[in-house]
Amino acid sequence: MPEPRVVTMTVDGRTRTGTAEPRLLLSDFLRHELGLTGVHVGCEQGGCGACSVRIDGRLVLSCLTLALQAEGATIQTVESLAGSGELHPIQRAFQARHGLQCGFCTPGMLLAAQVLLEETPDPTDEQIREHLSGNVCRCTGYTGIVASVREAARLLREEGP
Repeated sequence: MPEPRVVTMTVDGRTRTGTAEPRLLLSDFLRHELGLTGVHVGCEQGGCGACSVRIDGRLVLSCLTLALQAEGATIQTVESLAGSGELHPIQRAFQARHGLQCGFCTPGMLLAAQVLLEETPDPTDEQIREHLSGNVCRCTGYTGIVASVREAARLLREEGP
């Protein structure tokens, strides 16, 4: 059995260190080793998007990434969105436009929306649906989610990131 290794990464702006066996998934490392429970674990097969995080700016499924692969990386979880203590415009838009119900898919949806809006500040509904297609929501029917991303785009254009 391979020995656990020390892993150091920057998570939500803080240098964090923990121990990981070679087969430990990043989602489990973030949740259990670092206590960041905003990273949700749904299907554990990369099909639902609930475990999405950003690694060095790229949207990644943490259930398909080993913790050791993130050594030295910069990771952003959903917890960082309201880092200043106030809701991020994307969070406010999801709240205002009913983009969430049970909340299970919400962390992945919020980070996916953030990536989309950085790349495309004024997306069409079709672009929103296409970009969020890797994130499964079983509650909302996506109408509120699309409206939320549209509202977030408006807020970000008006207020800035």
